[in-house]
Amino acid sequence: MTVRQAIAKAEMILPGRPAPEGENDPRWQAIIAIGEFIENEPDAVWTFVKRWGRYRSKDLQAAVATVLLEHLLQHHFEKLFNLVENETTKSKDFAYMFSICSKFRQSCKRKNAVRFDKLKEECKRKQGVRTWRGQLTRQ
Repeated sequence: MTVRQAIAKAEMILPGRPAPEGENDPRWQAIIAIGEFIENEPDAVWTFVKRWGRYRSKDLQAAVATVLLEHLLQHHFEKLFNLVENETTKSKDFAYMFSICSKFRQSCKRKNAVRFDKLKEECKRKQGVRTWRGQLTRQ
């Protein structure tokens, strides 16, 4: 399967609805298949993330954030972080999606981690959430 085929397969079933509790979610499985191309096809995966990271579904945003975006940044931080920052300024939904990402590898490098954490705080503020002594609170 190519990245284009994986994306086409996912887009046939998206946005869809979450699977019932305890069942395999075909949307997540399709997004996982796209994740196989993160290292070698980051541009195509980024285009998918940019489109579906804005979709107003917390479950779908969680899949895009945790399966794709945080791992794109893990491998391609320098290439993609400015694009991520730009999208968070355009879309509150994209900002929410980024705010649930975790840091791995390249995102953990000191300079990158500072940028990542700063943007994450800005995104949480857009959602009306702030961090106080390590705890999230609503404003």
